[in-house]
Amino acid sequence: MSQIALGLGGIAGWNVLKRTSAQQKQMIANDPTVSRNSAYFRENIAKVQSAGDLVKDYRLLSVALGAFGLEGEIGSKAFIQKVLESDLSDKQSLVNRLSDKRFLNLAEAFNYNEGADEVQSQGFGDKLVSQFIDRELERRVGQTDESMRLALNAQRELAIFAERDTKDTTLWYEVLGNPPLRRVFEGAFGFSSSSFGKIPVERQMTMMKDRAERMFGSEPFKAFGTEEGMEKLVRTYLARSQLQEGSTAQNAYSAALTLLSR
Repeated sequence: MSQIALGLGGIAGWNVLKRTSAQQKQMIANDPTVSRNSAYFRENIAKVQSAGDLVKDYRLLSVALGAFGLEGEIGSKAFIQKVLESDLSDKQSLVNRLSDKRFLNLAEAFNYNEGADEVQSQGFGDKLVSQFIDRELERRVGQTDESMRLALNAQRELAIFAERDTKDTTLWYEVLGNPPLRRVFEGAFGFSSSSFGKIPVERQMTMMKDRAERMFGSEPFKAFGTEEGMEKLVRTYLARSQLQEGSTAQNAYSAALTLLSR
């Protein structure tokens, strides 16, 4: 599988990626491996009656996990089965206790706890394949530039958030429970992931809201659901990331000069 060649990093690379993303997605969809797996998923997912059956089929499971950015969990079949079988209505069930809410999104999409009606519904296969291709674009971009992958992920996730009628507090907690999206907010707000993550969750949310109001003039999460708000968040994140990478490179260069001068 080929990588996505950006040629540029930071905001300049982001502008290029936005202009070419439709072409890049089509290229990925036409990739022989992706095309075969996508067709297999569409043709067979409605036949899978249970979570146990899904995890036994590697090709189906790889598309299902890939659609939620969980492709790295492909070897954890027993765990994934428990996630898919969790009672979504029980706050104490496994999936509701996991801090990474991508697992909850996976379980909600398949809803095997209620049977197989969801996977047999019209358009389910097409919807998941579309998500899979979006994520595959992000993954390949990440092979070249991880910051750009996170920016793409944030763009997609925030568009989904914007469609939901959910309390602001809930959405902020979901950001904290979504590792890729959280990294973009932390980066844009100037928080250190290593130290910020050690603060109690309630305090993290308060700090996020305070920084959002200071930088964007709005505490409500709906500000990030607009094209303007999302774009400002992503561009701020990419600019800060580029500065940090430049600082790291400069520090490494300075250290090398020090060693050579001894």
